[in-house]
Amino acid sequence: MSLATTIMLLICGWLAVAGAMLWGVLRITRRHHPHVKTAKPPKAAVRHA
Repeated sequence: MSLATTIMLLICGWLAVAGAMLWGVLRITRRHHPHVKTAKPPKAAVRHA
């Protein structure tokens, strides 16, 4: 195997592992993060003179 092929395989493997770890972390945070619905503040009544 040539040096260039070895380096490319190392880079591709590293990217695959990094992508899998990122996907797993995002999946866990989405699953355990409670979806909080923010209540909109009531609009102030506008008085016309």
